[in-house]
Amino acid sequence: MSKKPAKDKANGGTIALNKRARHEYHLEERHEAGLELQGWELKAIRAGRANISESYAVIRHGELFLFGAQITPLIQASTHVLADDRRTRKLLLHRHEIDKLVGKVERDGYTLIPTAMYWKGSKVKLELALAKGKQTHDKRANEKERDWQREKQRAMRAHNKNA
Repeated sequence: MSKKPAKDKANGGTIALNKRARHEYHLEERHEAGLELQGWELKAIRAGRANISESYAVIRHGELFLFGAQITPLIQASTHVLADDRRTRKLLLHRHEIDKLVGKVERDGYTLIPTAMYWKGSKVKLELALAKGKQTHDKRANEKERDWQREKQRAMRAHNKNA
């Protein structure tokens, strides 16, 4: 009898996505960063209690920090620790990557926005994107384009159905 392969969360599963980032920002480059987590945070992430939709990254004193990411603690996992669900977490990148990001953020006016949190092996990784904010007219143009693509698909489907 053959066993069905179990989907292991520890091998590439997505933990949290920031879907609003594509709507609010022009995303340029993407970088992968590690997260410095405490034990209770890892247990809460395994339970699916992470949210990065309102978070952003900041460079302070040559180090990268994640602000606003919410990891809601499990009651049974954090009995002896005073857990702060929105604490500032350190991001782990190589020095040359941080230096490159510092130049882009300080000189060119970019923002660092987390777009995804996922498992890579047994470690939690964060995908950071260099982003510039969209103006209202850019958002409207994207919405029009999306609507046009949807209408085009409907028309094609109707045409193929009749043919």
